[in-house]
Amino acid sequence: MSAVIHLQALGLTEYEARAYTALLALGRAVPARVARQAGIPRPKIYETLERLEGRGLAAKMGQNPLEYAPLSAREYLARARRSFDDRLGALDRDLSRLAPDPAPEAVYHLYGEAAIRSLCEDLTLNARRSLFMAGEASFAQDLERLTPRGVELLRTPLTGLPSVAAEGQRAFLLARDGEAALIAHFIDEDGVGQAHGVHTHNPVIIHLIEGYVNLASRQTASG
Repeated sequence: MSAVIHLQALGLTEYEARAYTALLALGRAVPARVARQAGIPRPKIYETLERLEGRGLAAKMGQNPLEYAPLSAREYLARARRSFDDRLGALDRDLSRLAPDPAPEAVYHLYGEAAIRSLCEDLTLNARRSLFMAGEASFAQDLERLTPRGVELLRTPLTGLPSVAAEGQRAFLLARDGEAALIAHFIDEDGVGQAHGVHTHNPVIIHLIEGYVNLASRQTASG
């Protein structure tokens, strides 16, 4: 059950996740019934339910007979989200102390299609204002689906302009928010070598990519 897997990712044990989802399905039940519903050995169900109670996910509803009821999943998710945000904030502060932001003039080399695609997805998901992308239509379409709402997107094929990739390679350009950019060369199926590219925060290169994508878009529209 996917809910059980996701609850485990949030820190619950497998038995806790199974018991909680069982409680949600039952609404209110004695431990033995929760054990049957969840597929948990009866000797384990009492301690499992007590741990759920400690996490704020279940509550006792009486003693004769002893029953448990699930507490709000929405409240638990809100707590988990706040805790995760707090940890991300602490990690961001710690990492900032360890290493400064990349120098604007730095250019980082990327090798392998997986690394390129992963960085493109990160850049797209983190966009706040604008995205410029050109080339590799199917990949650009995938990234468009990841584009946050409200972000201005310009997506176009690279047609009618001088190629920025060597023979047997396919270029892909991406610029985000005027702050980061990527130039990638994917390899044709019968080509030699591996996909490669560069990633930079250099404002000159970013501006050039945005201009090239704008020009490609106008060429496509006029053609």
